[in-house]
Amino acid sequence: MDVKLFDYQLPEELIAQHPADRRDNSRMLVMERDSGKCVIRPFSDIVEYLSVGDLMVCNNTRVVPCRLYGRKEGRADGAEFEILLLEKLDNCNRSHLALLRPGKRALPGVKIVLVDKEGRLNGENEYFEVAARRDDAFELNYCGRDFDRMLKKYGHMPLPPYIKRRDGDEDERNYQTVFAANPGAVAAPTAGLHFSGEVLEDLAAKGVERREVTLHVGIGTFRPVSEKEVEKHKMHSERFVLPPETASAINRTREAGKKVLAVGTTTIRTLESCVDAGGRVHAGQGRTEIFLYPPYRIKSVDMLLTNFHLPQSTLLMLVSCFADREKVLAAYELAKKERMRFFSYGDCMLLI
Repeated sequence: MDVKLFDYQLPEELIAQHPADRRDNSRMLVMERDSGKCVIRPFSDIVEYLSVGDLMVCNNTRVVPCRLYGRKEGRADGAEFEILLLEKLDNCNRSHLALLRPGKRALPGVKIVLVDKEGRLNGENEYFEVAARRDDAFELNYCGRDFDRMLKKYGHMPLPPYIKRRDGDEDERNYQTVFAANPGAVAAPTAGLHFSGEVLEDLAAKGVERREVTLHVGIGTFRPVSEKEVEKHKMHSERFVLPPETASAINRTREAGKKVLAVGTTTIRTLESCVDAGGRVHAGQGRTEIFLYPPYRIKSVDMLLTNFHLPQSTLLMLVSCFADREKVLAAYELAKKERMRFFSYGDCMLLI
């Protein structure tokens, strides 16, 4: 299958650089999967599309402030390195897998001294040392006293590259869902960003149950598909947990003839990693490299809330497993016409 089948043109001004003034003030394009019929509603109207006994499943991963800046030891006025910590490689926060820019200068043994949010070198002898190169990433050793304290002091929220600004204090709150609990993600599960405490209360008052999974979103969410044929693309693995109580709630809800709403593509990836041919999900944990693209059909849920995704992305391919690709792309054209906001801080789409 040609990757270009999932292409579309997007005016740059529709890429949201900031979130809505309130989480639940975003707009929501509601699409009927069978007919392709669309309507645009305020996000808070999502309550109207769920009924008593329905179930909403969310990803409770928490974004780590894992983007750091530093300079080569002994070069206080030297070029700046950007570090994006992807994953810890041990249990004591000493060894990490990371991306580095510029990578050409990151030779083994280079020490990168951290700078604070004003660009000043720290005086606490805290740095990362390049240990080895691993394909397009690096193994770094943290040299300091307290890793968690270091992240709070020097860490930046890892906004995606299409947001053309550095993060600010407001992003520490805005680029985190209200149900974020388990640290480990390098990107937000963005469909969840639209929920406010008030909307969650309204859903609970209506009798909608909520359960959670954990999938720690990795750098693969930003990676374009470089292959010309969809089938040749390889996904990066991500850590997940599907608790027994969540699996049981999903199966019980669907057996009762009620609907299950997945909040986000990361929730779908978790559930489809644990679903059998009959549509029952099973508790589990580990790593998943699952890659969902047509003609695969989603088996574990009945509704999907998701943001608008990049052209030719694996996320757009996943959404096209939930509704026909042609209908999804037609909905994207309507969203463009209506000047909806795209990507992480943008508006959203509810497929019913």
